[in-house]
Amino acid sequence: MVQAALLPAVGSPLELVEIELGEPGPGEVRVRLAAAGVCHSDLSFANGVLQAGVVPAVPGHEGAGTVLAVGEGVSSVRPGDSVLLNWSPSCGRCHLCGLGEPWLCERAMEGTKAQYARLADGTAIHPGFGTAAFAEETVVAERAVLPLPEGLPLTSAALLSCAVLTGYGAVFNAARVREGESVAVFGLGGVGLSVLQAARIAGAAPLIAVDVSPEKEALALQHGATEFVVADDRTARAIRGLTGGYGADHAIECVGRADVIKTAWSSTRRGGHTTVVGVGSKDDRLALSAMEIFYFARSLTGCSYGNCVPSRDVPLLAEHVRAGRLDPEALVTDRIGLADIGEAFERMAAGKGGRSLIVF
Repeated sequence: MVQAALLPAVGSPLELVEIELGEPGPGEVRVRLAAAGVCHSDLSFANGVLQAGVVPAVPGHEGAGTVLAVGEGVSSVRPGDSVLLNWSPSCGRCHLCGLGEPWLCERAMEGTKAQYARLADGTAIHPGFGTAAFAEETVVAERAVLPLPEGLPLTSAALLSCAVLTGYGAVFNAARVREGESVAVFGLGGVGLSVLQAARIAGAAPLIAVDVSPEKEALALQHGATEFVVADDRTARAIRGLTGGYGADHAIECVGRADVIKTAWSSTRRGGHTTVVGVGSKDDRLALSAMEIFYFARSLTGCSYGNCVPSRDVPLLAEHVRAGRLDPEALVTDRIGLADIGEAFERMAAGKGGRSLIVF
């Protein structure tokens, strides 16, 4: 039996329980978690905004740990290996993978068990995001683990598997920021702070951080921002004032709300690029006029998982970490235990802090 944070029903608080994991079957890997990040997507799963599986379930998808056992046919990892969890592994065979867009894979959950554990009373438990990282141990498909590059601390490396990978990919894969271009980043949670670090590496100038919380200014500057704007109804005007009256070359939205997306769009220069990274509700509608789309000639682009290929991009992240250009540890504002996830959800909902990291 292992401890886990269970979501018994959508909208219910998480419960600390003991679950029984089976041994890994063919093509499966059992992992002992060292750490797991608490991502806003986990909160969105818990409150029903994001449908990432059925309940009761153990959420969590950003994690790193050590392989305990492998099932028949597993060849990419072996017991004792340090690994990252990959909640969106591409199949390499579907239409979108064939188009060179594996981050949009239609079969990402292929090989994931519908029921991966049980409670003591026999109740079946489902793995949130196919990974169930909010537990001391988990069993996942082989495709859902990546060997951790050498020289990276196992605990803080957990953040590479979602926040850092998403933020880095938003800058380099989706927006394709070039040196000297101006960037405005909306929302300074774990992903937004990762976007700041990546944009700094890309040579963005000015690099403008935007958040509703004035308390995040110091955190923004620590992660590379050159300017900080408190979000209000004058945000777009403030950003134009910081960019010679034009607006930012790139606005990267990390909140997932239509009103914030519209502000990011309005903060982007004519011909510039607005990239949406935040995951929002399907009922939250964004309104743009036909005239403004024509006149401003901006692009509005979604970004899924940083448009990343983890097997390609994680080694690049590792190089930046080893060289001191990228600092996952700096994202962590709260180190917590499994029992503290509810409080971490409350901090996220209130827009407080950076990343909460569960340390096992």
